[in-house]
Amino acid sequence: MRRIDARSLRGLAHPLRMRILEAIELDGPATSSTLATRLGENTGTISWHLRLLAEHGYLEEDPDRGTKRERWWRVPDRTVLDPSEFLDDPETRRALDVYLRDLVERYYDRVRAYIDEDWPAEWQRAAGLSDWRDLHLTPEQLHNLNEELGAVIDRYTGTESADGAERVIVQLQSFPRRS
Repeated sequence: MRRIDARSLRGLAHPLRMRILEAIELDGPATSSTLATRLGENTGTISWHLRLLAEHGYLEEDPDRGTKRERWWRVPDRTVLDPSEFLDDPETRRALDVYLRDLVERYYDRVRAYIDEDWPAEWQRAAGLSDWRDLHLTPEQLHNLNEELGAVIDRYTGTESADGAERVIVQLQSFPRRS
């Protein structure tokens, strides 16, 4: 697991780079031409952003795929971001704002796509769009809650795909609210 530092956060905080990274995270290794087609961009622009993402450690070339003319890119490791580390640096704070706002928009788009799709009843029953509004927690309790939920999700990550299984996204947003 790699921690995001100020320099790499500034390198990531661009809407197209974030879309590229998400596409590879969700669908696996890809080339600039497959990403260009998927994202509706030209190959040269995608290639430039791929190299920049690699320079900041978000992507690496996949040596098991491709040829000298065709470069495949993959995500090397999971990254962790602690927003509190960037509050005192105005330039990095702007990059953090771009990153977080784009992230929230992508979360929203995922939920919207699920709602717009016609899923069978068994998937509708299994899915959940919930929130819990009556929690009163300290920062430490909220941190512990997130750690415990993450541990539960980690138990299901990488499990063998069973018959009838679909790819599932679990989104968790937990934050304080001023009264």
